[in-house]
Amino acid sequence: MASIYDVARRAGVSTKTVSRVLNGDAPVAQKTRDAVERAMAELEYIPSFAARSMKSQKSGLIGLITGAISTAADAPADAGLPEIHIVQGAQNVFETSGKTLLISDTGGKSERVPHLIRTFRQHRVEGLLYVADHYKRVDLDLPEGAMKVVLVNCIDARGTPAVVPDDESGQLALTRRVIAAGHRRIAYLTLGRAVLATEARVAGYRQALDEAGIAFDPALVAASELFGTKGEHQMIWDALDRLLTGANPPTAICCGNDRLAMAVYGILRDRGVSVPDQISVVGYDDHRLVSETLYPALTTAELPYNAMGARAADLLLNMIAQPDSETPTQPIAVRGQVVERASLKAPPLAGTVYQLKGRREP
Repeated sequence: MASIYDVARRAGVSTKTVSRVLNGDAPVAQKTRDAVERAMAELEYIPSFAARSMKSQKSGLIGLITGAISTAADAPADAGLPEIHIVQGAQNVFETSGKTLLISDTGGKSERVPHLIRTFRQHRVEGLLYVADHYKRVDLDLPEGAMKVVLVNCIDARGTPAVVPDDESGQLALTRRVIAAGHRRIAYLTLGRAVLATEARVAGYRQALDEAGIAFDPALVAASELFGTKGEHQMIWDALDRLLTGANPPTAICCGNDRLAMAVYGILRDRGVSVPDQISVVGYDDHRLVSETLYPALTTAELPYNAMGARAADLLLNMIAQPDSETPTQPIAVRGQVVERASLKAPPLAGTVYQLKGRREP
């Protein structure tokens, strides 16, 4: 493999002149520059990027830690879209920045994260994105001041700059849309109470009701943990049974995510309830493999993963370019949009009665 000394000999110049041509940090006569570039081409010389980065203190590398590659098929049931959408959004920004993105996958093992962080430090990355599989709190062993770090889809207790989904505004906008369709009895089948997004989304749901002068009825809110087990279907069935057999059943159901809405569709069908003619159903995430293939197609709120990835990448690049500037002390919340489809329509006429099929036993 040719070295910088071979290039200098072939071009008839000093190694310092070759270095100037490579780094563009000093003027070089065009004739000399042409000779050096011709020598590099003839010798198929590849510059040592590591050596150049040691001199400039800038590697041009960005690290990204994710589980999107290895665990896409095993995502938690409470999660939203596959996190690969966040990675794609970030990559689109880095692609035009002149930086090189290095992606390292956890293999679904959180204990690998400290090792991956150390490896990226050894490769002198200028910044790091850590992408979580769903919105949650994390506790990473991040080195103080060693490199710029942005969390995506997660937060920590240290106040590390973070980009997260604006779950409250998403559920607010979605519930407003349900109310605008004419519904006044709106149930909310949430994800588990421990899921970080649940509290924010319930707040958005309640705000929309309050704006419309609709009294909040706690009997219309039920939590449904999604564990990916046989028992989860019975849990959803029981929650729906309580909602539908009450004295004043809902005319619309908001679901904690699109996969939960898919389960609700199936149970309602089993019970002889038509969507949306008898009851409207809306989801959350706009997981298109679900929302666009359900029949009728699902009205839902977008989980803006692609935009979150892009926003996080932009934030990290700004932190690198302006290392002394102030970084955000609060998570940056990114809003999605409501995508209205056929599962939402005006409620049945007052006094309409429909017959439920019998309750399923465990």
